[in-house]
Amino acid sequence: MNQPKLFLTPGGGLRAPWRILIFLAVTFVASQVIAVLISPILVELSAASGAPGTVNSLVGVLALLCGHVASLRFVDGRPWSSVFLGRDASRPTAWIEGWILGALAIGIPCMVLVALGALRFVPGPVGSWLGAAARVSWFLLPAALLEELLARGYLFTVLREAAGWPLALGVTSVGFGLLHIPNYGSTVETITLVTLAGVFLGAVILATRSLYAGWMAHFAWNWMMAVPLHSPVSGFPLATPDYRLVDAGPVWLTGGAWGPEGGIAAAAGMIVALTYLYVRRGSRGES
Repeated sequence: MNQPKLFLTPGGGLRAPWRILIFLAVTFVASQVIAVLISPILVELSAASGAPGTVNSLVGVLALLCGHVASLRFVDGRPWSSVFLGRDASRPTAWIEGWILGALAIGIPCMVLVALGALRFVPGPVGSWLGAAARVSWFLLPAALLEELLARGYLFTVLREAAGWPLALGVTSVGFGLLHIPNYGSTVETITLVTLAGVFLGAVILATRSLYAGWMAHFAWNWMMAVPLHSPVSGFPLATPDYRLVDAGPVWLTGGAWGPEGGIAAAAGMIVALTYLYVRRGSRGES
């Protein structure tokens, strides 16, 4: 293969591997610069809000946005709509639909488990429910955006264009699952279910053509477990004032220390949501 073919497509565009490398390199450099320049400000803001864990997420989001801007504008010469972040993608119905899908996909299975006695509420430490809800929400919101921009933003688009959406969905979902291996309580089952969650979130974006919808689905999924239910999120225990949700059934069903998203009940919720998204997408003739 001669040099032009190694770097360029027949149409004259840069090949996918080089586009991905440039995106990752810009994102990495931006993260280092941002960490030096504005992390002290972000630390003060996060400490004041009572959620210092948001600093890394905010730095990551800003760095990924820099990577998107550089890649879309200077490498590809394409608009934000090419990564489902354009004006049409930000329509209110997309935000609302994403939120509802994420909330119901995990909320309904959890309520079924509570009704069956496999999960149950027990008293927790006395505290302010509203205060904890605000702090946890502030922590979860940028964390969800960070993961969506990383797994289902520019990288997803490049892979989709180079190899088709099924492969792009599979690769990014497996990567999404592997990123959660370091979390407390991870097992083969929990990582498999996080991978399925990656498929679900990617399907939300493909069906709605909106990364904002995927962000809201991701946020709502985590928010339902952390705020109303007071359960761990991907192995992370969060504030549980007044009450908390505990495991009272088999781990394979309820998720155990990982939280309800690590059990088969959550998988059932995602499969139902995926069926809806498949029918919805097919009815519109989208590809």
